Amino acid sequence: MKLTSAQVERTLSQFEAEPIPEDHPMVPELNRLFGEHTFFIATNGLNIVEPAETSRSGIESGRVVNLASWSSGNQTSLEPHESEPTDAVVAFGIQH
Repeated sequence: MKLTSAQVERTLSQFEAEPIPEDHPMVPELNRLFGEHTFFIATNGLNIVEPAETSRSGIESGRVVNLASWSSGNQTSLEPHESEPTDAVVAFGIQH
């Protein structure tokens, strides 16, 4: 899921991570491997946000999904794995 700038801001206010800029040289390779997404680097590795079910109150949200974990303690190399939904859910706001 590609996030809007507002959704990225809301994600960062609820999930401690760093977005990978669209012009980063790794983004084309990440898109090839994982599809078109907004990618985030966090303490658990490489993450994306996938749409979650809209709540009864109409709040649109997304679930943080981990795609790759750090393969070393110094966080310099990522090891891809099957996508793993995390417990982190980001509330984007009221669905229009």
